Amino acid sequence: MSCNVLYAGRPDAWPTYEPLLRTALDQAGADAVLRNDFAPEDTDYIVYAPNGPVQDFTPFTRLKAVLSLWAGVEKITPNTTLTQPLCRMVDPGLTEGMVEWVTGHTLRYHLSIDHWITAQNGDWTPRVPPLARERKVAVLGLGALGLACARALAALGFDVTGWSRSPKEAGGITCLNGPAGLTEALSMAEIVILLLPDTPATENTLNADTLALLPKGAKIINPGRGPLIDDTALLAALNSGQVGHATLDVFRTEPLPADHAYWAHPNVTVTPHIAAETRPSTASEAIAENIRRGEAGEPFLHLVDRALGY
Repeated sequence: MSCNVLYAGRPDAWPTYEPLLRTALDQAGADAVLRNDFAPEDTDYIVYAPNGPVQDFTPFTRLKAVLSLWAGVEKITPNTTLTQPLCRMVDPGLTEGMVEWVTGHTLRYHLSIDHWITAQNGDWTPRVPPLARERKVAVLGLGALGLACARALAALGFDVTGWSRSPKEAGGITCLNGPAGLTEALSMAEIVILLLPDTPATENTLNADTLALLPKGAKIINPGRGPLIDDTALLAALNSGQVGHATLDVFRTEPLPADHAYWAHPNVTVTPHIAAETRPSTASEAIAENIRRGEAGEPFLHLVDRALGY
């Protein structure tokens, strides 16, 4: 018997997702009927985004799982009507995009590319960068995205230390955890990359105290979540020179308000939340695989732990 899959993402994205989801479901061998207008009582799975039409899950009495199109679930987990299994989006396209963005900006800092862009003034003073193996990088957050970025940077030769709240292991990468581990990771990091989830426990991971642990002039890259950084503390650290530069892709308020101090700061690069975007083609494949698993009685992939918030 076929299952009913309700698309409840952004309505204007339905024409893009419909053919891709149908193809992915067929290729996965999932016997499913896909529509964007199933009645709640007839729905088995929801392909979901918080900016879609479904906000109250109470009427979905036979729902087996909610399959998010977003990697972050901080806007979903507070919904008390959602009691069914929730799976976050982890797809190869999103991961590849994040690795490329993080690697590019890490190399930009490592090679002092900003300096050479602005130094076209006849200055022939050599500024030879160290080798990657002499550059210490800390990746905060060792989930799917953080681990992929840490491995890519380590493959280029960077001296990578990873940190997470709970113990993790990754071959070739020093993995630290807990408060003491964070202190150790930051105290040696010339470049810090934030890829933690947004939870009450991770808010303001970089604050006045933790920024003070960094070697003077360290660089920060945040493609993770805006609330991971205390903005006031970061601006103070930038103004004092404790932090040399920050590249920020995510913010507490998006779009970043036009009068925000980050826009005018000479040592801040703002990008408009482009580090890793869900690719409909690969996201559809990830959704279809979880539906196949659900119908086969297999465990769902990337199931959210409500207690941890990710």
